[in-house]
Amino acid sequence: MFEAIAVTLCSGIATAPLFAQPIPQAIANPNAWPAQAAPIKPDPAMERRIDALIARMSLEQKVGQVIQADVGSVTPQDVRRYHLGSVLNGGNSTPTGKYNAPAEEWLKAADAFYAASMAPDGNLPRIPIIWGSDAVHGHNNIVGATLFPHNIGLGAARDPELMRRIGEVTAIEMRTTGLDWTFAPTLAIVRDDRWGRTYEGFGETPEIATSYAAPLIEGLQGRIGDKDWLRGPHIIATAKHFLGDGGTTGGKDQGDTRIAENGLRDLFSPPYLPAIKAGVQSIMVSFSSWNGAKMHGNGSLLNGVVKGRWNFDGFLVGDWNGHGQVEGCTVTNCVPSIVAGLDMYMAPDSWKGLYKSTLAAARDGKLPMDRLEDAVRRILRVKMRAGLFEAGKPSSRPYAGEFQQLGSPEHRAIAREAVRKSLVLLKNADRILPLDPRANILVAGDGADSMTKQTGGWTLSWQGTGTKRSDFPNAQTIWEGIAQEVDASGGHATLSPDGSYSTKPDVAIVVFGENPYAEFQGDRADVGYDDERSLKLLRSLQADGIPTVSVFLSGRPMWANPFLNASRAFVAAWLPGSEGGGVADLLFGKAQFTGKLPYSWPKASDQTALNIGDKGYDPLFAYGFGLTTNEPGDLATLPEDRASPAQADDNILFGSGRFGNGRQLLIGAPGALATNPGPTLITVERTDRNAQEDSLRLRWTGTARAAAAIVQEESRDLTRQANGDLALELDLKVNAVPTAAVSLSMNCGEQCTNGVPLQTALTAIKKTDQWTRIAIPLSCFAEAGVDLSRVDQPLMLTTNGQLDISLSSVRIAPPSGTQLSCH
Repeated sequence: MFEAIAVTLCSGIATAPLFAQPIPQAIANPNAWPAQAAPIKPDPAMERRIDALIARMSLEQKVGQVIQADVGSVTPQDVRRYHLGSVLNGGNSTPTGKYNAPAEEWLKAADAFYAASMAPDGNLPRIPIIWGSDAVHGHNNIVGATLFPHNIGLGAARDPELMRRIGEVTAIEMRTTGLDWTFAPTLAIVRDDRWGRTYEGFGETPEIATSYAAPLIEGLQGRIGDKDWLRGPHIIATAKHFLGDGGTTGGKDQGDTRIAENGLRDLFSPPYLPAIKAGVQSIMVSFSSWNGAKMHGNGSLLNGVVKGRWNFDGFLVGDWNGHGQVEGCTVTNCVPSIVAGLDMYMAPDSWKGLYKSTLAAARDGKLPMDRLEDAVRRILRVKMRAGLFEAGKPSSRPYAGEFQQLGSPEHRAIAREAVRKSLVLLKNADRILPLDPRANILVAGDGADSMTKQTGGWTLSWQGTGTKRSDFPNAQTIWEGIAQEVDASGGHATLSPDGSYSTKPDVAIVVFGENPYAEFQGDRADVGYDDERSLKLLRSLQADGIPTVSVFLSGRPMWANPFLNASRAFVAAWLPGSEGGGVADLLFGKAQFTGKLPYSWPKASDQTALNIGDKGYDPLFAYGFGLTTNEPGDLATLPEDRASPAQADDNILFGSGRFGNGRQLLIGAPGALATNPGPTLITVERTDRNAQEDSLRLRWTGTARAAAAIVQEESRDLTRQANGDLALELDLKVNAVPTAAVSLSMNCGEQCTNGVPLQTALTAIKKTDQWTRIAIPLSCFAEAGVDLSRVDQPLMLTTNGQLDISLSSVRIAPPSGTQLSCH
């Protein structure tokens, strides 16, 4: 057991011993974990070189190496001034600020950041920067890149060697844009399918991830000892998120995994052993907690297990301001996290404040110099192993600028193979599959011709939303793949998203499923799939006597009994990526279904934690299930009653004419708001936008200062949403130009109200005379002084003048409308 280490924060307040967690069950005993020898023999010459480099570095340089900033919040000039060792692009960050920035701009930006890190600075040594990116299903931030199925689909493939080839393709495509580090693979073991990141996990048991870890990492990095290890066609990989990220209570993202130490070890850690043995050079620490203690501050696991027991000699990187969630920390001040073993803070927008506080802590001894220099050593070791000190600027390295590699036919062929191996056939009544491509085929559903739905989250944008078909020049939708096969065979295929037809088809293929999401935006209350439009379509085709094949797009297994009943065949297609032709290959029998469920399929909508081996295990389709077309695929009629009603999305404050759960509108004088104070100050009436009375019209009379506020019964913590770059989004129409200043604020109790000015934006919107979506980042409210940990009024509009607006929606979401500035 580790000795307790007392830490004093920069505030001067002494904390409890760092490893003496308030919950004893959150202290790991490293000796109880399997020992592992270091896979890479120490290189004495390299270590001497690092010694000499550290001896020449200034304290400012050492601190800069352990800080990673987001390209949306940092410039090359900042990198030079603050000696930053790393940058990243978050899910919504690009070199140009546009989600679809061309590949050339990425390479140009990589050169600029590299040049800044290498610019002469007196006698200080030059240390090349590294750039990390979430290339989690291919180089998914880049227009034209090959997009593989998300991990849930790859888990169904049960093919470790395919993972090696996927890693190789991803690495080469990243090299074309000058990037040298991916935050992948995710090795999560997912135990509750309500989790919004379920599709990032390979399965519900350690089996698949453990078999995939080494080949995937070797595909990305190359093999230890080879001349091109970490260089040439290879990059730096990351095993994530350590540890227990897929086991949180209720499937809550960034939540708490409540489990005994042997359970944490035996269930969640197995994939990390082959990952380290394969030479993975970075491990990302999880946002989540173990028995109440945040992973970013758990020294018994970071120092004790990963570095001590497992002899990992790469570096530990944090996750998006995750250090700020450690007890006693903020995003700009967190000594306990680095003392606990974190080597590189991921501080996307907080980097400057964190740099200053960390530098101060190093100067006054609150951050021990040997711990800081150990972190720096680990980062330098990886950079030297990757040959970055000799590689030159990114555009001069192998594969740089070879943009024809992005979505090349060879790469797409591997992705198409992955799609074929990932699909799982759940029902095939009367052996309707494979279909005859010479038939008259109707293709319907909102997912049939949608790259957005088939690629899912982490695709050009964080949530995978807001993209256009033209953003995927080297790709094929499911409809396009079907049409190509049918046309080549002499059949006839018609695309009709709503299922209408003039000539009765021989068969219908209906493609539908979940809309894209990522991280906590995908957290759910249950696993019941609700989609009245698609169900009505299936039942209509069924009633017309048209055999129907359902292709279900989803990031998790879902209770879909009504849809199964209304389908002759049902295919779990997961999130297949860019190669829709792979779906057509199986529907028409060009390849056989071989995919097996990596997650148990629920029999009821409340079977959210459904895992093989559990007591009372009773799925509809068990872990490992998957039909071929050569065996009977009939399925008895399933019960269609929900086990429990779906809960409303807590991020919707107002929509479809209704206020969110526990919320209401109050109006009147600030400090004296009421449900119906009379029409003197504000009038409220129902109005129509897309449906009858689905919106509100609010009119301020201008007789005195007045406010309209959405209030909620209980205060809500929005810090997680702010860290995730979410915004307060409003769909509104301005009916008359405001005659005085307008404030949009959030409240968090008495003397805790502040926000942003809105008059200029509303005046501009009036000129369009149209419904407009605006987004105000939650960080704006935090910057203005709102305590986001206890928001009780998530929206309040206040003015002294006349104001007339119509409001159809208010929600907390990734910004998809016109993003307003904070001032």
